[in-house]
Amino acid sequence: MADKDLRINEQIRVREVRLIDEKGEQRGIIPTLEAIKIAREVGLDLVEVAPQSIPPVCKLLNYGKYKFEQEKKVKDAKKHIKATEIKEIRMQPKIAEHDLDFKSGHIRDFLEQGYKVKVTIRFRGRELAHTEIGQDILKKILVKLDGYFVMEKPPLMEGRFMSMVLQPKAGIIRKQPVPETLTSDGNEI
Repeated sequence: MADKDLRINEQIRVREVRLIDEKGEQRGIIPTLEAIKIAREVGLDLVEVAPQSIPPVCKLLNYGKYKFEQEKKVKDAKKHIKATEIKEIRMQPKIAEHDLDFKSGHIRDFLEQGYKVKVTIRFRGRELAHTEIGQDILKKILVKLDGYFVMEKPPLMEGRFMSMVLQPKAGIIRKQPVPETLTSDGNEI
């Protein structure tokens, strides 16, 4: 539940609430004004934690501390999320075989480094009438990269572009080497 949805103390407008004290023990259903009074006596806030239940469930806790801990949990969750960057390789339908090998090598390198790769073919003018040439090129790339990828998005036409997205297979990602650190006299640390 989002913090802005939580009502505290006088914001709780129902007649009675199910109260849970600071130790997590249920105190039963009591009038809201009495629950607020109990919260003030212990130096805590009355926080509505389950407004959808009848009567709503309220808990005695330090709201500032609770809010801080919730924000901390959200920050920690964001730290562990790895944003996958997408590398894009563009080409045209009239690409030469050597260039296709060269671009396939780049795609393989990107996949080994753990990046997703978007392979795009740009059609110009009359080339749009022959999109099957673009599909053939993408098939050749898939054959050259066999065993390196998982198809995330199959080849699709999007306006003047045909593209597909490949993500690396788990076993092919290689770790980046740690650069060696040298001292001023040329010795390793």
